[in-house]
Amino acid sequence: MSTINHSLKLLMNLAKMQAIMSRKFDGLSVHGIGFSDFMILYLLQQAPGERLRRTDLAEKVGLTASGITRMLLPMEKTGLVSRESSERDARVSYAVLTPAGRRVYEEAKETANAIAKEIVPTEITRNQSLAALFKLLGTTI
Repeated sequence: MSTINHSLKLLMNLAKMQAIMSRKFDGLSVHGIGFSDFMILYLLQQAPGERLRRTDLAEKVGLTASGITRMLLPMEKTGLVSRESSERDARVSYAVLTPAGRRVYEEAKETANAIAKEIVPTEITRNQSLAALFKLLGTTI
């Protein structure tokens, strides 16, 4: 029987966790958004002036510039975010949280917090060791 290393085990369990998260966060659909949309609304809500350069937003969510554009288009059509051009540089554009986007974010935040508590037990805190993460992912160090 061949064995796999801890890194591969961790990555396999992360993939499993991603699938679980995806399924659980489908609960955000009652607000008309998915988990990726929620992440974008959160990041914009946290940003100064509730706006970010699209390239910075792409980096924060792990997407390419074209990937973030594809993700933002439906959000722009539904009025959750808007596009703003830079006055200084025509090549730069910003994603801006709209009042409707802020409202949806605030409503969805409760749902997202409740779902997160289902997925991550409350005894797991930021101060615990990597062993806690491995335990959460169903593997051992």
